[in-house]
Amino acid sequence: MAAIAAGALAAAIWWAWPRSSGLMIAPRPDRNVLLITIDTLRADALGSYGGRAATPNLDALARRGARFDFAHAHAVVTLPSHTSILTGRYPFQHGVRDNTGYRVQPGTETLATMLKSAGFATGAFVGGFPLHSRFGLRPGFDMYDDRFGESRLPTEFVMAERPAGAVVSNAVAWIQRQQNRWFTWVHVFDPHAPYTPPPPFDQAYASDPYAGEVAYTDAALGPLLDAARSAATRPTLVIVVSDHGEALGDHGEETHGLFAYEATLRVPLIIAELGGRNAEQTSERETGSVSHVPARHIDLLPTVLDAVQLPVTAGLPGRSLLGASGDVEDAERPSYFEAMSASLNRGWAPLAGVLSAREKYIDLPVAEVYDLADDPGERVNLVDRRLDRTPVLQALLRQMNATRPGGRMQEDPEAVARLRALGYVSSATAVVKTAYNEDDDPKRLVEIDRAIHRGIDLFQDGRLREAAEVYRGIIARRPDMAIAYLHLAVLHWELAEPRAAIETLTAALRAGVVDPDIETRLGMYLAQAGDVSQALALLERIATARPQDIDALNALGIAQARARQRNRALATFRAILAVDADNAMALQNIGSLHLETGDLVAARQAFQRAIASHPRWAAAYTGLGVVQLKSGNRRQAIAEWKRAVELDMTEFDALYNLATELAMDDPSAARPYIERFIRTAPPAYAPDVLRLKALLASIRPVPRPGG
Repeated sequence: MAAIAAGALAAAIWWAWPRSSGLMIAPRPDRNVLLITIDTLRADALGSYGGRAATPNLDALARRGARFDFAHAHAVVTLPSHTSILTGRYPFQHGVRDNTGYRVQPGTETLATMLKSAGFATGAFVGGFPLHSRFGLRPGFDMYDDRFGESRLPTEFVMAERPAGAVVSNAVAWIQRQQNRWFTWVHVFDPHAPYTPPPPFDQAYASDPYAGEVAYTDAALGPLLDAARSAATRPTLVIVVSDHGEALGDHGEETHGLFAYEATLRVPLIIAELGGRNAEQTSERETGSVSHVPARHIDLLPTVLDAVQLPVTAGLPGRSLLGASGDVEDAERPSYFEAMSASLNRGWAPLAGVLSAREKYIDLPVAEVYDLADDPGERVNLVDRRLDRTPVLQALLRQMNATRPGGRMQEDPEAVARLRALGYVSSATAVVKTAYNEDDDPKRLVEIDRAIHRGIDLFQDGRLREAAEVYRGIIARRPDMAIAYLHLAVLHWELAEPRAAIETLTAALRAGVVDPDIETRLGMYLAQAGDVSQALALLERIATARPQDIDALNALGIAQARARQRNRALATFRAILAVDADNAMALQNIGSLHLETGDLVAARQAFQRAIASHPRWAAAYTGLGVVQLKSGNRRQAIAEWKRAVELDMTEFDALYNLATELAMDDPSAARPYIERFIRTAPPAYAPDVLRLKALLASIRPVPRPGG
């Protein structure tokens, strides 16, 4: 203890910052609250922080309030960070440790529930799927607007986010309808990868599309800030913060989620007051300041409660920034952070750490200590040079009593596909080790991270064999990487190489890779390749051991159906519904079984239930189209298949049905579907491609105008 006390005293002398002007906002109950969270916004991206993007709206807001130059998140992915912002708790306290497999627990007290109880109207408007209401942040909000528009299911999601302009428009309309105090949370997603700013920002920032996304976001937020400014009856507390940053190549990381360096951990934070009865008199005054006080996500909830004169829940780790003045206690206040995605999804070492004043400690097999005052880019690891400070920082981290992540729940196929479309690559929960060594350190594995993303890009570009080579290289380097085996097996399957897919998964098991997805997918592939008895033996064992595992049950039901055990298959799919009553995949498979037995009424009901629970589940429309055709409703069948193809361009069964049915009496209408099928169908559809090529050859080409 003596060493820790001495170290703390040394730090107090070293990091005694001058007092800053802080926040010039007086607490008052009659105040609106506007919380704006900008996804994936680096601290140094805004103009007021020296960034390359033109951000006049947020820069003007900074000139009216306080801009914090040393604010930090506690996690580097969307859902855990926002949960910390809205609960005022660290990730290990609220339990949400990744974007997949976690939920905010029912009954959790949040800023929304607190302000709602105090009489505020509450509205949330979110722009990205990781904050969909299914993940648990909905309670306390009168309005939770998470409508992302049309999507393609289950493989492609072109609207997993919506542009900031659309989010802001809905939020402004809601604000303008409010007569009394309101709390509005607006989340915009645009700076998140891929970076595709709309015109004219695409041309203006052709060489830096990330900055273009930031500039567009600032422009889109203008009407929202105007709405807050025009609220003449009472002032509005405005907080602008990001959930995390973006690496953009820093330390070898392309986006975010792997490391917790300042590029992704440090966030911009602006707090100001707009509107009110004296707005006209003060509209031109710029009373802003730059605060050097360390600020944290967990401080935002106490700050809001303080600003509206509500009591702060006892036991919260944060403090109000309204009273933070930069004294020794404020300067030294520690902050916990983590990056758990690589550990949860890949079995790499978990990353945790602590900030104290301007010192930073990262707890990994290869530990890191940085002096951010002298080395903001974290280029010089001082762990072996600051032998007096490293134990002090390690002790601070231990005092946090941070626990390892708990078990994850299984996501449904819709959520998995949407998150995958946003670049959140995951497999089932990785095996938790009792100890990790240097080979497990993410710093040693960053090349593999880039390779995983490169493989996904190649797959999406249709360069399947190149992608397969990438994953073979990953397996050679890291034979325990379940995700590499899974992706390689999928590639072989798409290339109509079922034996190679099966051998890939078998090799993973021989290598000692323990991952439920490996066994489940192996069983599914065995069944579809004709090895039904082997598939059944494997999947029955898995389902017995994990009766709540929806993927395993689904694979078992498919295997039973292929073995002509229809009653057992029905029972298995119904067992899924006992776990998840609205599971679209189980309902779709039940409908397909009823189709096989000729029970069109039961088949129709199952497909309609699937669509009712998941309106964009394309395969259910495909099945419903078959029911319509068999019922004599050919026109309606074609309409159902068109809907399926609109939702998912890779719904090849519907595409094939459209091509062949339309060709009977309207060849010109059939031609686009035939050509698309021939052009895009994977090798597994090779016989169908040949049939449609022959059909296309028999269709006379449409004469060109003037030809």
